[in-house]
Formats: sequence, structure tokens, C-alpha cells
Amino acid sequence: MSEATTTLSALIDNIEKVIIGKRQAIEFAVITLLCRGHLLIEDVPGTGKTMLARAMAKSIALAAKRLQCTPDLLPSDITGVPIFNQRSGEFEFRPGPVFTNILLADEINRATPRAQSALLECMEEFQVSVDVHTYPLPEVFMVLATQNPIELAGTYVLPEAQLDRFFMRLHVGYPQPEEELRIVQAQARHHPLEDIGSVVHERDIVAAREAVRAVHVDPAVARYAVDICNATRRHPDLRLGASPRGTLALVRAAQGMALLADSPFVTPAHVKTVAGPVLLHRLILQPRAVAGGRDAAAVLAEVMTEVHPPV
Repeated sequence: MSEATTTLSALIDNIEKVIIGKRQAIEFAVITLLCRGHLLIEDVPGTGKTMLARAMAKSIALAAKRLQCTPDLLPSDITGVPIFNQRSGEFEFRPGPVFTNILLADEINRATPRAQSALLECMEEFQVSVDVHTYPLPEVFMVLATQNPIELAGTYVLPEAQLDRFFMRLHVGYPQPEEELRIVQAQARHHPLEDIGSVVHERDIVAAREAVRAVHVDPAVARYAVDICNATRRHPDLRLGASPRGTLALVRAAQGMALLADSPFVTPAHVKTVAGPVLLHRLILQPRAVAGGRDAAAVLAEVMTEVHPPV
């Protein structure tokens, strides 16, 4: 087993002490970090969305800040604001919470579109522009956003441009009864989040990112990923298919999955495993498909069946 794979396995094991029985969701979250992506965790209340983000932040020796999104949140509350210094007679920039390694944006769909748009440049270009100045974000930077899909009052739907900037979207889901019993027993006296510490440092994440890029992608496998995304653009039930950014994310996520599996190359199975979390939130259904009870998962399943993997 390679050094990077061993380090990542230790990180996943540490997070799983808190998020019991959801190893694949944890793996996807770690892959997102390795691929310089951002993660949207969408699920019903009480399934561990925020806890997954907190456990991940605590397991890595990185700076982490939490942003509680509310309707009165302003863009300057995220990026920062120039403050006039009376002693020097000049404006000094006071950084906002986005200047960190891991930003937990809790209930992101409660922020107004104006506030949400403040994250667009941060997520795509890893920098913040305020007035005439541009400030770079840390080398390791990731937005972990959560949202509740069933609570509509006081929420704002994320626009397609922002959804496309999220590398993956995860659904944690309810635990199995046996796993839920383990959760109850683990929290009988205190929360397991208090017991875990950091097992990975920034240099480990940087090294693992280089290892992801070193995983070989055969041209036939790359073509398979391209064909999947192109098929979503031609599907009659989709108003919007996966963008080229989605194609790049699909290939890079498959490289990350291969690294976790300690494989030196990407296989079609790796592409299939990550296709759902990478592509589903990028697919916009036609109104007639929504009226007919269709969903993006069913359409993607059709596409995956029609596009044949390389032998």
C-alpha cells in the first residue's frame, strides 16, 4: 500500500469514529478535498451533515471556520471588508471567515442569492476580490456546505452556476438499525467528536493531491467519461446536462477513488462509482420530465446503461 493511501485510510478511519456506518460518504468527502473541490451535503435534518463536516475538519490539522448562513447574511460577512484606520488614515482589509482552510457553510440555502454569489469567485479561482484588490486564499481551501432539501420556508434555491462549482453532492442518509444502535451507545456519556484528534497535516494533503494527479488515466477510460457527460447533454429528459467542468470532475474523482483503492490506474468501475455524486446535481430536468415523476438519478442510470465501458 502506498504512503498516500495509508495516510488517507487513517483519515477515513478517524472520521468514521464519529460518522458510523457511512464510510463511502466519508471517502467521497476526502476525495473532494484531494481534488481541490468543494462539497455540498444535502439531506434531511439529523442525519449528520454538519457532524461530518466538523469531524473532517477536526481530523486534519488545518484551520476551520463555520459560517451560519441566514437571510440577513451580507457578502462582506463572508469575504471581509475594508476598515478605515484613523491612526494611519488608510483603509485596512479585515478578512472574513472565508480566509481559512475548511469553511463550513451551514444551511447555505438560507443565504440570499447575493450572499451566495460571494462564494463563486472563492470556489472557482481560490481568491477574493474586494474593491480594487485581490487576496489569495490558502493553498488548501475547501467549502463544505450543508442544506436541508425539504425545508422551503426562508430558503433560496442554489443557482446552476453555483451548483456546478460543487465537486460533489452527498446524501448521508439514515443509518441501519444496527449502526444507529452503535451511535446511541457511542454517545451515551459523551460525544465521540471530543475524542478524535488530527491525524493528517497540510503537507500530507498536498502530497496526496500530487499522488491523485499521478494516477494513470487510459485514453479509453477518459473517453468513457466524456461519452457519459455528452450523453447527458443529448438526453431528451434533461434541460441541462453535465458541463465540461463536470467531465473534468468525473475523471479527477475517479483518480481519487483509484488512489483510495491503491490502484495505479483508473478503471471504468471507478468512474461508475463516482458518477452519481459528481454528476447528479449538475443535471436539470425538463419540466415535462418533472411532471412525469422522473428524477435525475433515473436519467443518469439510463445514461450509464446506454454508454458502454471500454473492455
